[in-house]
Amino acid sequence: MSTVAPVTFEHNPRPLGIGTPRPRLSWKTTAAPAWQQTAYEVRIQRAGTERVFGPIASNESVLVDWPDEPLASRERAEVSVRVTGHDGAVSGWSTPAAVEAGLLEAGDWHALAVGSNANANPLTDTRRPAIVRRDFTVRPGLTRARLYVTAHGIYEVEINGARIDDHALAPGWTTYHERLRYYTHDITEALRNGDNAIGAWLGDGWYRGRLGWRGGHRNLYGTDQSLLAQLELHYDDGTVERVVTDTSWRAADSPIISSSLYDGEHYDARVMRELRGWSEPGFDDSQWYRVVAAHRDPATLVAPEGPPVRCTQEVAPVEVITTPSGARVLDFGQNLVGRVRLRATAPEGTTVVLRTAEVMQEGELYQRPLRDAKSTDTYIFAGDGEEEWEPRFTFHGFRYVEVDGWHGDLDADVAAGALVARVYHSDMERTGWFESSDPLVNRLHENVVWSMRGNFVDIPTDCPQRDERLGWTGDIQVFAPTATFLYDVSGFLSTWLKDLAVEQLPDGTVPWYVPVIPADTMWTPIRPGAAWGDAATLTPWAVYERYGDEGVLNEQYESAKKWVDLVADIAGDDLLWNTGYQLGDWLDPDAPPHDPADAKTDRYLVASGYFARSTQALADFARVLGRSGDADNYSALAARVREAFTRAYVHDDGTMTSDAQTAYALALSFDLIPHELREAVGARLAELVDAADGKISTGFVGTPLVSDALTTTGHTDAAYKLLLNREAPGWLYAVLNGGTTIWERWDSMRPDGTVNPGGMTSFNHYALGAVADWLHRTVAGLAPAAPGYRRIRFAPQPGGGLTSASAAHETPYGRAAIEWTIIDATFTVTVEVPTGTTAELVLPDGTAHELTSGAHTVSSPYNS
Repeated sequence: MSTVAPVTFEHNPRPLGIGTPRPRLSWKTTAAPAWQQTAYEVRIQRAGTERVFGPIASNESVLVDWPDEPLASRERAEVSVRVTGHDGAVSGWSTPAAVEAGLLEAGDWHALAVGSNANANPLTDTRRPAIVRRDFTVRPGLTRARLYVTAHGIYEVEINGARIDDHALAPGWTTYHERLRYYTHDITEALRNGDNAIGAWLGDGWYRGRLGWRGGHRNLYGTDQSLLAQLELHYDDGTVERVVTDTSWRAADSPIISSSLYDGEHYDARVMRELRGWSEPGFDDSQWYRVVAAHRDPATLVAPEGPPVRCTQEVAPVEVITTPSGARVLDFGQNLVGRVRLRATAPEGTTVVLRTAEVMQEGELYQRPLRDAKSTDTYIFAGDGEEEWEPRFTFHGFRYVEVDGWHGDLDADVAAGALVARVYHSDMERTGWFESSDPLVNRLHENVVWSMRGNFVDIPTDCPQRDERLGWTGDIQVFAPTATFLYDVSGFLSTWLKDLAVEQLPDGTVPWYVPVIPADTMWTPIRPGAAWGDAATLTPWAVYERYGDEGVLNEQYESAKKWVDLVADIAGDDLLWNTGYQLGDWLDPDAPPHDPADAKTDRYLVASGYFARSTQALADFARVLGRSGDADNYSALAARVREAFTRAYVHDDGTMTSDAQTAYALALSFDLIPHELREAVGARLAELVDAADGKISTGFVGTPLVSDALTTTGHTDAAYKLLLNREAPGWLYAVLNGGTTIWERWDSMRPDGTVNPGGMTSFNHYALGAVADWLHRTVAGLAPAAPGYRRIRFAPQPGGGLTSASAAHETPYGRAAIEWTIIDATFTVTVEVPTGTTAELVLPDGTAHELTSGAHTVSSPYNS
């Protein structure tokens, strides 16, 4: 008998306040092995009515079209599904799942964006953050209450003295002028008959805070710090009352003296004495400031597609260090992203300063890699018994925290839990796991996971600690396949890609980072660059491959087309992109610290190779979307670009004009060379690996490609040699030197314990961790063979002395898993195929098996 799990809507983990009137439906079915769906029915209950659609003859269960009339703003529906199997048996109805539309039309909004009118210099970071509030009344008969809220800046809302959610840094960072995200909250249970109050803390965040390096830029989106909130009270008599932000609200300076994403937060708890009860009804705000309204076009307000940022874990210090200078430093044992929470008792006025850093050098906290980010939090005690505090509107990337001014016995207090690190990132669902018989490889994989967590803070950033933290397009382009395995990033990336399209220049140029901020002349004006600009094509394609979402391709099609057309114009008649500014194989390990783009591989070889790859990806977009004319045209163009690439960069004997690992890896992985040369090209790549004694010799472009290039040309042993190399440059070098995240440079920490002198030296940078995708697909052997894992390929390729490996992934259809072992020259593999999918299993000896859903175990002789 089949069982259907509750329906999910779009990729949205929060179907309350969903931003589309026709949310697509997905469901997972548990059934006997080999079961296949042949039809489904959808039951929708809304506004006191119930309709059943179907049976609809289909085996689809992922992102199925909404069958009913569109939802109206605020409308709620409950949806159930039942399915029919190939055996004719009909399942029971799934447990009803609720979906509720947000405010879908600009005319639904009645709130203004309001904030304090206190005078402050808009060109400094010393502007005091504000709090805003108002009282309101709830009469008997309330049936539901919804709060729709966002801000110019970042906010936290309280009702009747308590926070309404656990979100952090809301509403996040989008291209604010065109797209400002709002959230919907059910606050029915937070209200009571009679007097109530609503209040909000406000912070600068990305909206008006300092962004960028060399002093950065302020007020990029505006000088105001404002809340935009619309509380709607629905009563049993059918009436709706609204409490909205308008000029009747009041504002005051908050206890936060200053707050900056880069520099940290300064909080004076003594100020709270006068503010106690400020978000509760009846508080006297007569001496507070009036508020002033700022402009906000309600047509720019959009519902979230991905999860909010939350605290997902707490980490206790593993050691309290006394440095040679006498400073006290906490070691949390893990480079992480978040904030430190303290709980302590101290006399009034006691000031504790917390300085964070990723590394120590010569026994002291080492903050040079942070550049101009002060990364310092300060708390002044009120002296009112035990106090608890955590910064609200900042985040840091750190492993070590220097504690200055602590009152009492720091060692004893830390042991008692006085100081803990709270880990923050977008609260994506974990969907992928990997393990092997090699503990160092396992730690490498764990480092990749930690770097992803730390850099997926509302947007996909390049580093979470220094004065940067930008959405670099090239970094996520190379890492997207890994990201889509480890976590459900479907909504996270779909919303960021919309911002990419917004920021794209009219001629098709894709910025180096999204959202765009002004920067120095290296990055401004925006110029087209290979690998980075190709995020417009290859990132949507990765989302489609892993989630089967044609909607992402459709949404991003014009953006991708503009990019490819631009590069075609630049390349001209010879179809080679061999002009202009390029980053090439960024951070090649042999590039000098002061010039990360000075790689061994010709940067124009890289650019022309990416031109071919993106053109073929666009052709594939078009084919999926039924745009046959475009598909044929771009497929033919891609073929001509590949021919031009071969003529320009590949010799007749299979060697290349750039005799470097990245050149060969790119040519092989992007299928740029004739079939008859693949063997020779692969052999030369393997020779280069052997000549380097297994040391990696690639940067951001080559690293995600080199292992696959070796594997697909029969040199898996060389790929394992790269993986297991323990010296610099190499993945395990960082692991053996205490790395708990992926480093920006292969030698961010040098063998002598000193930090690389390069200005870009981060210890939490996921790009070089893209090898994890090869670990999943090749070492463990789990990969999609059709979009969304509708068909799965299990093809483990053991090597490197590993005796076991396993991987599991929560696909859109359910859990897929593989586990293999080698014992006494016998290879044994067990796989799990989710209901609704099929799979192929290819053993190391080449034997292939066709599999239906269910669990399967196969053994064969194995000779290493």
